Parts: sequence; C-alpha cells; structure tokens
Amino acid sequence: MSLVRDGMLSDPAVLSADANAQEAGEHLTRPDVRAVLVVDGNGLLLGVVTSSSLVEHVVAAGLDPASTPVTAAVAVPPLVLDADQLLDDGYRLLEEAEVERAPVLEQGRLVGVLSRSVVQRRLAEDEAEGEEEPVEERA
Repeated sequence: MSLVRDGMLSDPAVLSADANAQEAGEHLTRPDVRAVLVVDGNGLLLGVVTSSSLVEHVVAAGLDPASTPVTAAVAVPPLVLDADQLLDDGYRLLEEAEVERAPVLEQGRLVGVLSRSVVQRRLAEDEAEGEEEPVEERA
C-alpha cells in the first residue's frame, strides 16, 4: 500500500514566518504558483498565503506589503494531509475538497505537497504497467 509520503512532492517552496507580504506577492505573480506555504523556524506549517488572502489582509487593509509580515496574510489551508495516510485516501480527500494541492505534514512539520495531477499521473503509470502482457513460458 502506498502512503501519501510516497506520492508527494518533497521539499516544497516555502516562505519563513519572518518574510514580508511583498515577498509572498512576488511568488504569487508567477503563473505556476497559486499559494505560498508559510512555516516557522522549526518547519511547522503556519498556513498558506493566496492572492485573495494577500489582498484582503494587506492591500485592502491599507498596509505596506514591504513592512507587513507575511503572517498577517496567512490563512488556514482548506486541507492538510498526514504523510502516513494512505495515498488513495489522500487523493480522495483532495477530490472531495476540490483542491489541486494540499500540504503534507509529519508531526506538524511540513514535509511535502500532494498534488492531484501528480497522483493521477502516477496511478495511470501504475495501471499501464499492470496491463503489460504476461510472458508465456514454453516447455
């Protein structure tokens, strides 16, 4: 049985809690980044910053992004997975929550991100390997 840790992307891009909101905004301007994970000095997940949380908590509040800590814009992620959960269960939870990615924790520390598209690709590869013709033995 595969675990979430087996299918996750390890070493995700993160910002430390001492970063500022402007740094989060710079990450979010990249088309491939929809959210920035924020961790404390011990690697504990504090939350996620999205474009909407940045606008709501910093821009709309009239705060200076360069001097506002990123933690001011941190939101609770819609889903957090445990590294030791079954991969099938993690994938099902991603689908049920209708999210593409979820942070993966081990004892509260961020260890990776599980992506629906990566798991789908892996499942398709596993299925293709299982469909190979068995080799017949000849006597």
